[in-house]
Amino acid sequence: MPMDLRINLQLFADGKTEPATPRRREEAREKGQVAKSQELNTALLLLGMALLVGISGEWSINRLAVFVRQVLGDGLGTVEFSVAGLQGLQSYAVLCIVAVAGPVMAAALVLGLFSQFIQVGFNFTTQPLTPQLTRLNPMEGAKRIFSKRAFMELLKSCLKIAIVGFVAYTAIGSDVNRLQALLWVEPVQAAAFTMEGVRKIGLWTGTCLLALAAIDYLYQRWEYEESLKMSVQDIKDELKETEGDPLIRSAIRARQRQMANRRMMQAVPAADVVITNPTHFAVALKYDAASMAAPMVVAKGADYLAARIREIAMNHDVPLVENPPLAKALYDAVPVGREIPADLYQAVAEVLAYVYRL
Repeated sequence: MPMDLRINLQLFADGKTEPATPRRREEAREKGQVAKSQELNTALLLLGMALLVGISGEWSINRLAVFVRQVLGDGLGTVEFSVAGLQGLQSYAVLCIVAVAGPVMAAALVLGLFSQFIQVGFNFTTQPLTPQLTRLNPMEGAKRIFSKRAFMELLKSCLKIAIVGFVAYTAIGSDVNRLQALLWVEPVQAAAFTMEGVRKIGLWTGTCLLALAAIDYLYQRWEYEESLKMSVQDIKDELKETEGDPLIRSAIRARQRQMANRRMMQAVPAADVVITNPTHFAVALKYDAASMAAPMVVAKGADYLAARIREIAMNHDVPLVENPPLAKALYDAVPVGREIPADLYQAVAEVLAYVYRL
C-alpha cells in the first residue's frame, strides 16, 4: 500500500522573509557588521607590492648593497668601537631600513584602507572590540566552527592555496634551472633575480585573487542580506519601538486634529467672508491689504465642520456667500493658513467686492 508522505516546508523556515529595514541596516553597521571580502585586501596588496617592486626594486637592491658594503665591508674598520660610534652605526642602519621598507609599509597601509573604503565606506566603530561572554560558550564556538560560513572560509582557503601554488609554479617554472646558477653570481644579481620572481608571482597571483575577490564579494553581499532579513513580527516590534504603539499613535493624531480644528474655529469670527457649497463645503477667507499679498484661507471644512463654520460665522455676523464651484476649488487647492493661488484671484475678488458693498 503506497504511503502518502507530505512534509510541511514551513516547519523548516525561520520566518525571516522580509528585507531589512533602514534602521536594522544602520544598527548592523554600527556593530561593524558589513558586507566585505577580505580577499580584495589580499589581491590589492599583492598587486601593489608587485608594482612597487617593479618601480623601486632596483633602487632598493642598490641601497641595501651599499649598506652591506659600508657596514660589513671596508667601512667596518673605520667605525670607532665606542658608544657614540655604535650609536652612529645603529642610526645609519635604521635609516637604511626605513628608506627601503618605509615605502612598502606605507603602500600596504594605503591599499588596506582603500580596499575597506571602496567596500563599506567610512565606518569607524569600536563595538566589535567589546568583550562578549557568549564567545566563551563552547556550544556557540562549536556552532561557529561547523557553520556554513566556516565551511565557505575553508573552501576559499583551499582555493587560494591551490591558486597561489599553481601561479607560483607557472611564474617561475621556466626559471628553475637558473636558480642553481645563483650560487656563483654576485649577491646584487641574485637579489635582482629574486625581486623579478617576486614581482612576477605577485602580479599573477594578485590578478587571480582579484577575480576570486569579486566572486567572494558577491557571495558576502548575498549572505549579508540574508542575515539581515526580518520576520513580520520583527518589523512590527521595530515599528512599536520607533513610533510607539499604533493605538497610542492614533489617539495622538486624533488629539492633534481636535486642537487644529479648535484653533481653526477660533479664527472664523475674524474672517471677512465664508464661501459655502452651500451645505457640503465651507471656506473662511480673510484679507488685510496692509499685511497680506492675497486673501488667506483661515478655516475650511466639509460636512460637519462646514456646518460648524457656518454656525460660528452667523453668530459673529460674518457674511455667507454661496458659490459652489469656488468653495470646492478653495477647499481642494488651498491649505489652512495659506494664501489663495493666482488663478483664483478674480473669483475671490468679485466675492470680496460684493461683501464690501454690503
